Amino acid sequence: MTPRRWIEYLVAILIGNGIYFAVLHPTLPAALRHEPYRVDAGLLIDFACCVLVYAAIRLGARHARKEAASPPAPPKRRENTAKNSGQTP
Repeated sequence: MTPRRWIEYLVAILIGNGIYFAVLHPTLPAALRHEPYRVDAGLLIDFACCVLVYAAIRLGARHARKEAASPPAPPKRRENTAKNSGQTP
């Protein structure tokens, strides 16, 4: 385990819990809300939020690494504008 991975875990848990408790929890029916110190449906929904945030972090990091590793695209050649406009040089 690298420190970077631990930071990703921490960020995923904090953001996932923030999404659950600030956005979802107030709108969920009572049966789906998490009760402290209980294993219930709300805990499962909260866990799913954290997992989804973690997956988004990992996919974003993978995409950023691919973009950084790929060579830059060569500059596009400019066409002679006189040819395209019908004018003679």
